[in-house]
Amino acid sequence: MKRILTIQDISCVGKCSLTVALPIISATGVEAAVLPTAVLSTHTAFPKFTFHDLTGELSPITDTFAELGLHFDAVYTGYLGSFEQLDFVDNFLSSQKNTPAVIIDPVMGDHGRLYAGFTQAFADRMATLCKHADLLLPNLTEAAFMLKEPYLETYTEEDIRTTLKKLADLGAKRVALTGISLEQDKVGCYFYDSTDQSYFYYANQKLPSVHHGTGDVFASCVTGARMRGMNWQDALKLGVDFTLASIKATLKDPNPIDYGVNFEEALPMLIERLKDI
Repeated sequence: MKRILTIQDISCVGKCSLTVALPIISATGVEAAVLPTAVLSTHTAFPKFTFHDLTGELSPITDTFAELGLHFDAVYTGYLGSFEQLDFVDNFLSSQKNTPAVIIDPVMGDHGRLYAGFTQAFADRMATLCKHADLLLPNLTEAAFMLKEPYLETYTEEDIRTTLKKLADLGAKRVALTGISLEQDKVGCYFYDSTDQSYFYYANQKLPSVHHGTGDVFASCVTGARMRGMNWQDALKLGVDFTLASIKATLKDPNPIDYGVNFEEALPMLIERLKDI
């Protein structure tokens, strides 16, 4: 069985980060190992939450991994909350010479704005992690800040292709821009593979709702599916479809939650799509 190490925070209640990554990666039939960067009572979309920084624990944990001779088939990074954590991840990824795949989701913002506490300097430092990425998974906001370019409120397919190549020039082997809508009623991702200069676009139904944590649902699904044996394109397609199924399950719920999506109800579809891999 393949083993993925995912590096991000965990919320005791709230569907994002490790709280999402653990069950979704496990459902793909891949072992999910974790390196928690912080523990929160609830994620930051709640009106109140506690926060405990675990930066000081990261090196002792990974030192122990090394002493035990543990091997990871992929490293998947999500939300990182400080320059210290970015520095740690940079150094850790540099030490993982035999890791077949590194997936970086540069979680920093959305809708043209950075999340609270993040700055352009933070985005500049995040951009330096791209050199490690076998797959980089930014949205258009994160791409704009890492490239120091204006956020694209509207765009053409050529704009997207240009942005993808610029992101690859930061060092990423492959880039998939998320939340791309080239048709009025569809949304998905646009992928560029710098190893063969190929492009791939896939979109599915666009629903008139916005939900917290869908980026984590998508990234976790893609990472698990790829490590299960899917090629990058099929893994991205499954990620789009699984995220949509999770949103649909939420909208059908007579008592819908407002802190994430009902991805649990879509797990049977995910497992079914992967059963012949």
